[in-house]
Amino acid sequence: MSILKPLIEQRADPFIYKHSDGFYYFTASVPAYDRIELRRAQTIEGLASAETVSVWHKPDTGPYSELIWAPEIHFNEGAWYVYFAAAPSREIKDDLFQHRMYAIRCKDENPLTGVWEFLGQIDTGIDTFCLDATTFTHKGQLYYMWAQKEKDIPGNSNLLIATMENPWTLSSEPVRLTIPEFEWECRGFMVNEGPAVLQRNGKVFVTYSASATDENYAMGLLWADEDADLMDPSSWHKSTKPVLVSEPKDEVFGPGHNSFTVAEDDESVLLVYHARTYTEIEGDPLWDPNRHTYVKHLRWDEDGMPVFGKASRDE
Repeated sequence: MSILKPLIEQRADPFIYKHSDGFYYFTASVPAYDRIELRRAQTIEGLASAETVSVWHKPDTGPYSELIWAPEIHFNEGAWYVYFAAAPSREIKDDLFQHRMYAIRCKDENPLTGVWEFLGQIDTGIDTFCLDATTFTHKGQLYYMWAQKEKDIPGNSNLLIATMENPWTLSSEPVRLTIPEFEWECRGFMVNEGPAVLQRNGKVFVTYSASATDENYAMGLLWADEDADLMDPSSWHKSTKPVLVSEPKDEVFGPGHNSFTVAEDDESVLLVYHARTYTEIEGDPLWDPNRHTYVKHLRWDEDGMPVFGKASRDE
């Protein structure tokens, strides 16, 4: 089987959502980290050439004026929301950037042409570096899941979950689900970030990304029974091994920060992620623009568990 080619070049942290209007909506981190872009198309392939619309630009100064990272577009409770992380500067303090999480909202039918309003910071009750928020609804409850530094735990970020009162306000204390603990989660940096939620086969699956954003970047997996209490950490299981890693022979490196969508049949699950095609990065990998968006099919084993296959091939 042939090597996968990127769907969209120079778009990291990709997020694709298929709405009830039949359109796929795409957003991702742009290399300049200065705005939120959206595009839409009626097919996955159509996203590659679809018109790109900048719906929000960072201000010149202030707490959210730098490094706009990892936007996700969600349709929650009748409106469009984009959740993203932003920092007041590019300064590193205590070995970390200073990101906090924010949201914008659009109440119009088409989020590419509608009016967006800035809602402000999503307050988790912990005033530390945080990023990579996602939301999902399970049994009628809206949840928020994200990555955040916890002061008494070594490393950059852990994965946390909370319930939501509304799409921009948490209604519970954060609950920790996982910390970087295995060797493959701690290469370069101790990182658990970029959670993505998939509900299938009687389970709630959460993928996440680990280690530095170079060729060491890899994806892990958590899962819980759909009838379990998702706010109880003991409900969750964690794979001891990564589920998606670099494929040096095929020159696909650092796969991660994924999302899930469905194919045109509205049933087959597609895995959306970014990766690079080389390892010769000068300086900090964050300033290298060539993390590209890939899309491949997710497979399933006889027990209903996801099979991710190789990051370089749709098999």
